[in-house]
Amino acid sequence: MVSLETPVCEFNLPAPDFLLPGVDGKEWSLQDCCGEKGLVVMFICNHCPYVKAILARIVRDTAELRQYGINSVAIMSNDPTEYTEDSFDNMQNIARQWHFSFPYLWDKEQSVAKQYGAVCTPDFFGYNQHLQLQYRGRLDASRKETAPDSVQRELFLAMQNIAKTGQGPKEQIPSMGCSIKWYNGGR
Repeated sequence: MVSLETPVCEFNLPAPDFLLPGVDGKEWSLQDCCGEKGLVVMFICNHCPYVKAILARIVRDTAELRQYGINSVAIMSNDPTEYTEDSFDNMQNIARQWHFSFPYLWDKEQSVAKQYGAVCTPDFFGYNQHLQLQYRGRLDASRKETAPDSVQRELFLAMQNIAKTGQGPKEQIPSMGCSIKWYNGGR
């Protein structure tokens, strides 16, 4: 397992559009996922210990962000032949088990991950109401283990501010996680 950090935020970069199948049986586009004040696009998977350590917090924070007009979407882009835990059936199980209140989509061709420049799981992209990138950082200080409850909720606070001002924080700490599992080992 290779651990990677995300690149720095490229402010105002437009969100690439997509049309992907969800675990709910629907096809979802970027516009379908958007909230009135913005959108969190997160690349996650089922097997990664970095994601497992924060799943409860992802569920909590995405639910709370909806009160501010920020919606969320999770995308799984890993090659499930390498990690069977990342299969579509298991995506459905995880979404059900954790009561995801956001779409969980399968990027089977890995084209969406490539368009976004996603490098790891979890990888968070926070967009304002104009779908301009304002955040490319971590959820919080958690790594392979869940950080104490007292840590700052970095993604949540950034997105809360984006809902109010349209701007993300200038200082952002990169997310860290397992590398995306590309087909045939490459991008």
